[in-house]
Amino acid sequence: MRPRALPALGLLALGTAALLAGCSASASADSAAASDPDAPITFATTPLGDDPGAENPIEAFASLVEAETGREVEIVDVPDYTAVVEALRNHHVDIGFMSGFPSALAVNTGEVDSLVAWPGNDDPVSTCLVLDDSPLESLDDVTPETVVAFADPASSSGYFMPVAMLHDAGLEKDADYTPMFSGGHDMSFTALKEGQADVACTSTIFPSMAGLGDPMFPFETGETRSIGESDSMPVAVTVLADQELADDKRELLAQALPKVFVKENADALGAMFEAMQGTEPIVDPDPSIFQPFVDIAAIADVDISDLG
Repeated sequence: MRPRALPALGLLALGTAALLAGCSASASADSAAASDPDAPITFATTPLGDDPGAENPIEAFASLVEAETGREVEIVDVPDYTAVVEALRNHHVDIGFMSGFPSALAVNTGEVDSLVAWPGNDDPVSTCLVLDDSPLESLDDVTPETVVAFADPASSSGYFMPVAMLHDAGLEKDADYTPMFSGGHDMSFTALKEGQADVACTSTIFPSMAGLGDPMFPFETGETRSIGESDSMPVAVTVLADQELADDKRELLAQALPKVFVKENADALGAMFEAMQGTEPIVDPDPSIFQPFVDIAAIADVDISDLG
């Protein structure tokens, strides 16, 4: 078991202190560590669940990157996508694994790089689920009293794309339905299961887990159904990097990451691999590939075009 570099609260405290102090001392220390050929690769991630009977995809990812790069990988657990971005901006970690919208947000700060990106395919990204016995048969049945659970305000499949889908159906948040941020996809399902939410908007990946006993999707086959699906997404997933990432690490990761996310590793990587949507990776993508997200984000009242 490789060490997890910093607990979430400690990381966030460091991020706040670095912002106040101009990041100079932290950046210098991290740059010195990064120049060490034996320095580990640090990877910030949000939790993907904890099933003791299954291999954790984050642990599998770390092991595969270690095998490809010859470097130790340290996992840094953070509570949400925003914390991943701040960890990268403040030079506390080397890389982060992000979906399209938070990647666009990060890149548009001008302080975070996209190291490798996987374009989206033509399949829907998000689905809005209800319990099978729900009176809601379609989006037309949604009312201002309908509680719609979203995963995270920076989540692509759990917020931005569903909000765009609801907008296209003539439904605006706070006016035509009641939004609720659960804190994560799995927590949206818990809210749905316990009656705290009428609808849970999430990634289309999760319903395929029904009946498998996966704690990330605690439903049996037939217990939920979809009342709407979103459009596809221009970028599915990005591995973001600290702009001060040492050249040797950058080169190693640019070569290794496309070799890690291959079909032979699909079972071990689980949801991480599925998020790639079967497309070919783009190394050092041009920031312009994220521009379509700016228009979609505007629907959610988030301006990501000039953050920073």
